[in-house]
Amino acid sequence: MNTLKVGDKAPNFTALDEQGNSISLKDFIGKKLIVFFYPKANTPTCTVESCNLSDNYKTLIDYGFNVIGVSADSQKAQANFKKKYKFPYPLIADVDKEVINAFGVWGPKKFMGRTFDGIHRITFVIDETGIIIKVINDVKAKNHASQIME
Repeated sequence: MNTLKVGDKAPNFTALDEQGNSISLKDFIGKKLIVFFYPKANTPTCTVESCNLSDNYKTLIDYGFNVIGVSADSQKAQANFKKKYKFPYPLIADVDKEVINAFGVWGPKKFMGRTFDGIHRITFVIDETGIIIKVINDVKAKNHASQIME
Protein backbone atom coordinates (compact mmCIF):
# COMPACT_ATOMS: atom_id res chain seq x y z
CA MET A 1 0.00 0.00 0.00
CA ASN A 2 0.92 3.66 -0.22
CA THR A 3 4.19 4.48 1.46
CA LEU A 4 4.71 7.83 -0.32
CA LYS A 5 4.36 10.84 1.92
CA VAL A 6 4.71 14.61 1.86
CA GLY A 7 8.32 15.54 1.13
CA ASP A 8 9.02 12.44 -0.99
CA LYS A 9 10.08 12.76 -4.61
CA ALA A 10 7.21 11.69 -6.88
CA PRO A 11 7.93 8.52 -8.84
CA ASN A 12 9.06 9.17 -12.37
CA PHE A 13 6.58 7.67 -14.80
CA THR A 14 5.76 7.53 -18.48
CA ALA A 15 2.37 6.18 -19.51
CA LEU A 16 -0.23 6.51 -22.25
CA ASP A 17 -3.39 8.54 -21.90
CA GLU A 18 -6.81 7.77 -23.37
CA GLN A 19 -5.69 9.03 -26.81
CA GLY A 20 -2.40 7.10 -26.84
CA ASN A 21 -0.32 10.20 -26.02
CA SER A 22 2.74 9.65 -23.83
CA ILE A 23 2.66 11.50 -20.51
CA SER A 24 5.65 11.68 -18.15
CA LEU A 25 6.25 13.27 -14.79
CA LYS A 26 9.12 15.18 -16.39
CA ASP A 27 6.58 16.92 -18.68
CA PHE A 28 5.40 18.78 -15.58
CA ILE A 29 8.69 19.94 -14.08
CA GLY A 30 8.20 23.64 -13.41
CA LYS A 31 4.44 23.11 -12.97
CA LYS A 32 2.25 21.90 -10.12
CA LEU A 33 0.52 18.58 -10.77
CA ILE A 34 -2.45 16.74 -9.31
CA VAL A 35 -2.36 12.96 -9.91
CA PHE A 36 -5.59 11.36 -8.78
CA PHE A 37 -6.06 7.60 -8.74
CA TYR A 38 -9.53 6.11 -9.01
CA PRO A 39 -10.69 2.47 -9.07
CA LYS A 40 -12.77 2.30 -12.28
CA ALA A 41 -14.06 4.59 -15.00
CA ASN A 42 -17.82 5.15 -15.20
CA THR A 43 -18.55 3.88 -11.70
CA PRO A 44 -20.65 6.13 -9.45
CA THR A 45 -18.08 7.50 -6.99
CA CYS A 46 -15.31 7.73 -9.59
CA THR A 47 -17.65 9.70 -11.82
CA VAL A 48 -18.59 12.09 -9.00
CA GLU A 49 -14.92 12.63 -8.13
CA SER A 50 -13.83 13.13 -11.74
CA CYS A 51 -16.74 15.49 -12.46
CA ASN A 52 -15.93 17.54 -9.34
CA LEU A 53 -12.39 18.06 -10.60
CA SER A 54 -13.73 18.86 -14.07
CA ASP A 55 -16.29 21.33 -12.70
CA ASN A 56 -13.50 23.07 -10.75
CA TYR A 57 -10.86 22.74 -13.47
CA LYS A 58 -10.63 26.46 -14.22
CA THR A 59 -10.04 27.23 -10.54
CA LEU A 60 -7.41 24.48 -10.31
CA ILE A 61 -5.68 25.91 -13.41
CA ASP A 62 -5.89 29.40 -11.87
CA TYR A 63 -4.10 27.97 -8.81
CA GLY A 64 -1.41 26.71 -11.20
CA PHE A 65 -2.34 23.02 -11.15
CA ASN A 66 -2.30 20.51 -13.98
CA VAL A 67 -4.53 17.46 -13.52
CA ILE A 68 -4.11 13.80 -14.52
CA GLY A 69 -6.48 10.94 -13.67
CA VAL A 70 -5.17 7.37 -13.45
CA SER A 71 -6.90 3.99 -13.35
CA ALA A 72 -6.21 0.52 -14.72
CA ASP A 73 -8.94 0.90 -17.35
CA SER A 74 -8.17 0.38 -21.05
CA GLN A 75 -7.55 3.31 -23.40
CA LYS A 76 -10.99 2.73 -24.89
CA ALA A 77 -12.72 2.79 -21.48
CA GLN A 78 -10.80 5.93 -20.49
CA ALA A 79 -11.61 7.60 -23.84
CA ASN A 80 -15.31 6.80 -23.45
CA PHE A 81 -15.30 8.09 -19.85
CA LYS A 82 -13.58 11.33 -20.88
CA LYS A 83 -15.84 11.87 -23.88
CA LYS A 84 -19.05 11.11 -21.97
CA TYR A 85 -18.30 13.69 -19.25
CA LYS A 86 -16.13 16.07 -21.35
CA PHE A 87 -13.19 15.99 -18.93
CA PRO A 88 -10.62 18.69 -19.78
CA TYR A 89 -7.68 16.68 -18.42
CA PRO A 90 -5.96 13.46 -19.60
CA LEU A 91 -6.79 10.04 -18.18
CA ILE A 92 -3.95 7.55 -18.03
CA ALA A 93 -4.86 4.01 -19.06
CA ASP A 94 -2.52 2.15 -16.69
CA VAL A 95 -3.51 -1.39 -17.68
CA ASP A 96 -0.12 -2.79 -16.60
CA LYS A 97 -0.39 -0.90 -13.27
CA GLU A 98 3.11 0.59 -13.63
CA VAL A 99 2.08 4.06 -12.42
CA ILE A 100 -0.36 2.59 -9.89
CA ASN A 101 2.39 0.42 -8.37
CA ALA A 102 5.00 3.21 -8.53
CA PHE A 103 2.72 5.40 -6.41
CA GLY A 104 1.81 2.46 -4.15
CA VAL A 105 -1.97 2.78 -4.50
CA TRP A 106 -2.67 -0.91 -5.26
CA GLY A 107 -3.52 -3.10 -2.30
CA PRO A 108 -6.14 -4.88 -0.21
CA LYS A 109 -9.56 -3.23 0.00
CA LYS A 110 -12.82 -4.13 1.70
CA PHE A 111 -16.21 -3.72 0.09
CA MET A 112 -19.47 -5.19 1.38
CA GLY A 113 -17.60 -7.55 3.67
CA ARG A 114 -15.34 -8.86 0.91
CA THR A 115 -11.57 -8.29 0.79
CA PHE A 116 -9.84 -7.97 -2.58
CA ASP A 117 -6.92 -6.18 -4.21
CA GLY A 118 -7.64 -2.98 -6.06
CA ILE A 119 -6.79 0.68 -6.60
CA HIS A 120 -7.18 2.92 -3.60
CA ARG A 121 -8.72 6.33 -4.22
CA ILE A 122 -5.71 8.51 -3.36
CA THR A 123 -4.60 11.87 -4.73
CA PHE A 124 -1.07 13.28 -4.82
CA VAL A 125 -0.26 16.96 -5.25
CA ILE A 126 3.23 17.47 -6.65
CA ASP A 127 5.14 20.75 -6.71
CA GLU A 128 7.15 22.29 -9.55
CA THR A 129 10.28 20.34 -8.58
CA GLY A 130 8.62 16.90 -8.45
CA ILE A 131 8.20 16.77 -4.65
CA ILE A 132 4.93 15.52 -3.14
CA ILE A 133 3.40 18.40 -1.18
CA LYS A 134 0.07 16.79 -0.30
CA VAL A 135 -1.36 13.27 -0.09
CA ILE A 136 -5.13 12.87 0.19
CA ASN A 137 -5.94 9.37 1.43
CA ASP A 138 -9.52 10.16 2.46
CA VAL A 139 -10.89 11.56 -0.80
CA LYS A 140 -14.34 13.16 -0.58
CA ALA A 141 -15.60 12.71 -4.15
CA LYS A 142 -18.15 15.54 -4.02
CA ASN A 143 -15.63 18.06 -2.61
CA HIS A 144 -12.35 16.80 -3.97
CA ALA A 145 -11.20 20.07 -5.56
CA SER A 146 -11.73 21.83 -2.22
CA GLN A 147 -9.64 19.19 -0.46
CA ILE A 148 -6.82 19.82 -2.90
CA MET A 149 -6.91 23.60 -2.52
CA GLU A 150 -7.20 23.75 1.29
